[in-house]
Amino acid sequence: MSMELGVYSFGDIGTNPDTGALGSPEQQLRETLERIRLADELGLDWFGIGEHHRPEYSISSPATVLASAASITKNITLSSAVTVLSTEDPVRVFQQFATIDLLSSGRVEIAAGRGSFIESFPLFGANLADYDALYEEKLDLLLALNARERVTWEGKFRPALTDALILPRPSRGKLPIWIATGGNPESSMRAGYLGLPINYAIIGGYPEQFAPLAKLYREAGEAAGHVASDLRVAVSGPGFLAKTSQEAKDTFYPYWKTSMTKIAAERGFTAPSRLGFDTQVARRGAIFAGSPNEVADKMIRLHEHMAYDRHALQMDWSGLPHAQVMRSIELLATDVMPQVQAAIG
Repeated sequence: MSMELGVYSFGDIGTNPDTGALGSPEQQLRETLERIRLADELGLDWFGIGEHHRPEYSISSPATVLASAASITKNITLSSAVTVLSTEDPVRVFQQFATIDLLSSGRVEIAAGRGSFIESFPLFGANLADYDALYEEKLDLLLALNARERVTWEGKFRPALTDALILPRPSRGKLPIWIATGGNPESSMRAGYLGLPINYAIIGGYPEQFAPLAKLYREAGEAAGHVASDLRVAVSGPGFLAKTSQEAKDTFYPYWKTSMTKIAAERGFTAPSRLGFDTQVARRGAIFAGSPNEVADKMIRLHEHMAYDRHALQMDWSGLPHAQVMRSIELLATDVMPQVQAAIG
């Protein structure tokens, strides 16, 4: 068994931790593409692009960015992280990603999720009261589109399809579709039952506590008759690397705090603190920030609990400076990846 390593981004627009001033979306998009190119050149396995509709993020259309990335990379797998399927048209999502799959010679995935924010619901005319029903119906349609070229389908929230020809088709015949979740047990069971790979977004707490969910997912998949090797598990969450542990933590903390302070204020959470951050970057915590040896050790330890297949880090929280993000990507590829593969592969 081996484990894939990767990076993901929401295109966080640079926020000065001292003044709170926002940077340029144009600059952030350029820098994101440079990071994807570097990750590909260094041999990382995966790069994900998220979808948000908020002023602090530059990416509302992951497919557009991924199409650009496909033209400047050769080997790395490109994915949404996530596609907010509840407020998308599955036909257009499938067509867009099938097109990118052709452009990239079969290197594209879709991570389908509900999203952690709700701005897309009023923006696209969706009723938040239909939160779960929208996702379930649209996932059903997306899977039908992926399974066959001609589709007859009927649902509640979208016009029916009658023997509709769905083009283009992906280069591999089907697109890999992952279920993205923050840890809902029902999502784990659904993904297992459908035989779809699953990604757990872990941004706080103790990642090892997700091990029972991964077990539930695999049990549901095997009970539904799926091959165990097809039941893949990924983990994604915050992380940052520097040569020394202290440098990594001191660099990452003010940018992490900026994002988490905003989220805490919106949702009524306790405001973040340095003590809380230090707890989360400790050996059992969810923030994989530190020296390459520390981060590799945390991944290897978590693998003992979850036997997972991929780990992706979000390094650019609140627009952390480009040069430091690039260096962090380099350390992930050159220092962390060999240690993880030696221990697990």
